[in-house]
Amino acid sequence: MSLTNEADLLALLTDLREQRATVEAAAKRIMGALREQPYEDLGFAKIDHHRSIRQGFPEVILGLGKSPDQVAAIAAQIVARGNPLLVTRAEEAAWEAVKATVPNAEYHALARCITVKGECTPGKGNIVLCSAGTSDQPVAEEAAVTAEILGNTVERIYDVGVAGIHRVLAQRDRLDAARVVIVVAGMEGALPSVVAGMVGVPVIGVPTSIGYGASFGGVAALLGMLNSCANGVSVVNIDNGYGAGCIASMINHL
Repeated sequence: MSLTNEADLLALLTDLREQRATVEAAAKRIMGALREQPYEDLGFAKIDHHRSIRQGFPEVILGLGKSPDQVAAIAAQIVARGNPLLVTRAEEAAWEAVKATVPNAEYHALARCITVKGECTPGKGNIVLCSAGTSDQPVAEEAAVTAEILGNTVERIYDVGVAGIHRVLAQRDRLDAARVVIVVAGMEGALPSVVAGMVGVPVIGVPTSIGYGASFGGVAALLGMLNSCANGVSVVNIDNGYGAGCIASMINHL
């Protein structure tokens, strides 16, 4: 068995300390990992098999622009090494192709994600995810699915936008229990500022492309979040639920 991440290495060293593995066997596994090519060339893609060693999670597949067969081929190689799988922006055709080779793959239709669960170091607390409106839920779900596959517990609070501010104020106890908060909002993007003014933990703002003409496809929400007067607000790109889920996971594992 190869060493694919820090958890594998720690398990090997623990086995060595507890005398469940010999020095020779441990050295063989470590040398095998050092000799292993860091990526696999499929012609149309080079799969970064050492990403889990560097960052704690294997390469994530962006479904956009790839054919279903290409997504399936990459996914099969990732899962074959015992790794968890995450495909973002995946349509049902890609999922049909993936599950033909990876039968336990799961499709999250609202988030447009394909996942296969695997062993991950659990996060140290809860990630609370707020979305302003129902129309923002696809982006919010992408963030939630990403954070969950990375080993985190995610608590969802949906449809609590500032047009009815009493809705988010009523969630004070749940927000106070978070280790990090993701806030997803379109239109003018005001919700992250409100939430950040209520909590003492990092807030990750995710602007969405939901809104009328002058929202400019999410630019208005993006600028609103970047200009937040509240402390502790960071902002990812428009509709980038995946990026928010990754950052929240890193914070929650610190």
